[in-house]
Amino acid sequence: MPRLMHLTPEFIELAPPELEDGVLYVSMVYGSAVHKCCCGCGEKVVTPFGRTDWILTFDGEAVSLHPSIGNWNFPCQSHYWIKENKVRWAPRMTREQIEAGRAADRLARTRYYAAPQETITASKDKELAKGFWSKVRNLFARD
Repeated sequence: MPRLMHLTPEFIELAPPELEDGVLYVSMVYGSAVHKCCCGCGEKVVTPFGRTDWILTFDGEAVSLHPSIGNWNFPCQSHYWIKENKVRWAPRMTREQIEAGRAADRLARTRYYAAPQETITASKDKELAKGFWSKVRNLFARD
C-alpha cells in the first residue's frame, strides 16, 4: 500500500478489532485516537490525548493532531503530522535527533507532573511564612 495522504476521522467509543486503512478512530471517552500507520506498514498507532501527549483539534469537519507522530519503534520509523485530515510527511530523522526528541519529551513530562506539587508547596510555604511573620510583627507591635 502506498503512503497515505489523507485520513478520515471517525468518532467512536471503542476502536474496532480490525482497523481500516485511512481512518483515524477518535475516542473522546478514552481520550485517544488510533489508526494504521500512514506509511502502509499496517502497524497500529495509538495517540493518547493530554498536555504531555497529543492534542486533538476538531473544527466540525477536520481533525488535527499535535505534535507530529514519530513511529520510532516501528521498522518503518515513519514521521508525519495530521493536519486538517491531511497527512503531511516529515523528513527522516537520525538516531541522535530521535533520542534528543525523546529526552525533550521526558523532560516536559517531568516538569509538567512536578509543577503542580512544587507550586502548591511553594504557595503553602509562602502562606506559612507570611502567617509566622505576621505573628512575630504582632508580638512587637506598639499599641
